[in-house]
Parts: sequence; C-alpha cells; structure tokens
Amino acid sequence: MPGHILIIDDEADIAATVAFALARAQLTSDTAGSGRDALAALHNHHYDLIILDVGLPDHDGFALLKHIRAQSDTPVIMLTAHNDELERILGLELGADDYLGKPFSPRELTARVQNILKRGKTVADPASPFRHDPMREEIHYRDTRLPLTLTETRLLAHMLAHPRRIFSRDQLIAHAFSENHPSDPRTIDTHIKTLRHKLRDHHIPDCIITHRALGYSYEPPA
Repeated sequence: MPGHILIIDDEADIAATVAFALARAQLTSDTAGSGRDALAALHNHHYDLIILDVGLPDHDGFALLKHIRAQSDTPVIMLTAHNDELERILGLELGADDYLGKPFSPRELTARVQNILKRGKTVADPASPFRHDPMREEIHYRDTRLPLTLTETRLLAHMLAHPRRIFSRDQLIAHAFSENHPSDPRTIDTHIKTLRHKLRDHHIPDCIITHRALGYSYEPPA
C-alpha cells in the first residue's frame, strides 16, 4: 500500500504527533508549516495523501485545497479547529475526501488515512476498456475516441479514476469546473444525461450509476 503523506499544519506539536502516529502505521510523511512550504513540497515531491489544516498563517486552507484540486486528484483530509458544518460542507464541495475537527485522535486520523489509501488501490485498472489522455483531455473506449465535451471528459475521467466511489453533485461540480461554477448542482444531472447518451451511441454498457439523494458513481463493465 502506498503511504507517503504530506502534513500541512502550522502547529508543530500537532504535526509531530500526526507524523509519529503515521510512522507507527508504517507510513512516511513530510511536514509543511505554511502554505508556501506546502506548495514547494507539492512541486518537488509526489504524495499519496495530504493532511491539510484549514487555518494556515499565510494561506487560506480552502484556497490551497482548490489549488491542489486544480493540479491533481491526490486525496486530502482537512483538519479544522472549528468543527463547523458549513466548513465541512465547503471543504467537501471543494474536493476534500474527509474532514476531521480538532482536537482529534491521532489513531482515528491514521485509520482514516489507511482507509483512503486502501480505496485508492483500485484506481488503476489495466483491464479497463476506457483510456484517459489527460494531456489532450480525451477519453478513448477501446480504440475509439469519444466525442465528449471538456466538462463530460472531466466528469467521466474523475469517476473512472475512482471506480464505485459515490460522488455528490457538488463534488463533481468542483472537479469539472475550474471556474465559473454553475449555481445549481442539478446542472450535473444534465451533463450526466448527455454523457450517458453518448456512451450508448457507442454501444457502451451503462456504467454510470445513479444513487438517489447521494450522487453518481462509475461501475466498471462486467
């Protein structure tokens, strides 16, 4: 199981405690005490997961999360001193994978890290008939390039990378639109509908599953 973690927290004692708990679970980690240090670390190293404190001295944690999501799908667990519902919702809408309020149990945080990393093991599927070309923003099904819009490509690629994981409409919006987010989350329903039609036009089995009141997921074809 992969396990190189970036801990972004300006409280050195908390960062050290988290790093120690991760090490006991045989997970390696680096720490960054500011947004600037975090950006430098992300530029120079690959991480399998990021633990991000909302309250940084030089950056807004949500803005940093948005920056991370514009660059990669690396899982992010948010930490906050204010266990506020609105903050949790905002973090999840911006693409956080999990959220934990301070004070927290290092053992619980480690367990959440391990669960996310285990879930990520199913991301790469060499047997999948789909192939995503991120440089050209294209998705191929077997040897055929699918005629998808940029939004449809981003939606499908995000779900392909996380088979069977359920994404809310807000999470899909945050990933598909780098800016000018639509105000109505139901806009995603329209994009999913047209995406499904295009997949059916290419005789691709229905693989986008609707989860009532929750969102959508990708189910690999049998």
